[in-house]
Amino acid sequence: MTAVPALQLPAGLTSTPVTADDLPAVAALLADAEAVDRTGEHPSAADLAGDWVNDLVDLPRDSRLVRDGDRVVGVATLITPPTFRDAVSVYLEGRVHPGARGRGIGRALLAWQLERGGQVQAERHPGAPARLTVPLPTTMPDAEALVRRSGLVATRWFHTMHRPLTDLPTPRDVAGVELVGFDPARDDEVRRAHNRAFTEHYGSSERDEATWQTMFTGAASFRPDLSVLALADGAVVAYALTHVWESDTAATGRREAHLAQVGVVPEQRGRGLSKAVIAAVLHRAAARDCQVAGLDVDRENGSGALGLYEGLGFTAVQTRTSWVRELPGA
Repeated sequence: MTAVPALQLPAGLTSTPVTADDLPAVAALLADAEAVDRTGEHPSAADLAGDWVNDLVDLPRDSRLVRDGDRVVGVATLITPPTFRDAVSVYLEGRVHPGARGRGIGRALLAWQLERGGQVQAERHPGAPARLTVPLPTTMPDAEALVRRSGLVATRWFHTMHRPLTDLPTPRDVAGVELVGFDPARDDEVRRAHNRAFTEHYGSSERDEATWQTMFTGAASFRPDLSVLALADGAVVAYALTHVWESDTAATGRREAHLAQVGVVPEQRGRGLSKAVIAAVLHRAAARDCQVAGLDVDRENGSGALGLYEGLGFTAVQTRTSWVRELPGA
């Protein structure tokens, strides 16, 4: 196996791979950075463990923690879902403590991530094209300048949208369709419906069972009681899967029901099923001590999703840009 690139840091700093024991310190770093970066995210150590300590992430090879003495001042990860359609997706995320910025730490971490991303392509999917993506909110202009100088290109824009859980839309009935709560016995059926619903979406991939469980319905934040399935002739034809991050609740003082996955199988589109399942989730969330609903949408989504969400009372509160380096296949 190829040796992992060395991280070239300014003098006086050290680096190691991230371990589970480091996660409280990483969460503290991200909390300090949030006051400046305003990403809208407040992950706890437990949230980070769910994202990073699993079979999808090779922390020893795909993460680096930077210390100044005993103090954690930087972190970087690469996350590469095992399945893909048009190109291997490698997501590069990192942060530098505000008190340590301007020392070249971010530049060193990004250079390491980009070199390691090329290795990941060669190691795991030789011959396939890859897409190295740095997702950045527009509230981080210094980080945007860094990735631009490194040759990445702004390729896609995603809005985070919110709506208060007041003045809710009227529940919708669709002929021949029954709206029910999420049933764990239908989990794999929902996964297969999701794979059919997202075949044409930018960056989507065919989710295998392990990835689906790790990233979606097996996550600690998943709320089956706030999730809704639409059934036609006994089969899942649409769904809205909801997550609640209690670390965000603690930081903001309000509980958000986040509709992380909303989809309709192709042959059932045009019947108002998206509106129906979303409206049902909003009513469930309002009745279960949530104050706001949220979701993310690709601004370039050709299905009209942005207009749909605006029509349901959602407004954009944050924009995140995907900065991309494309790596050709063999």
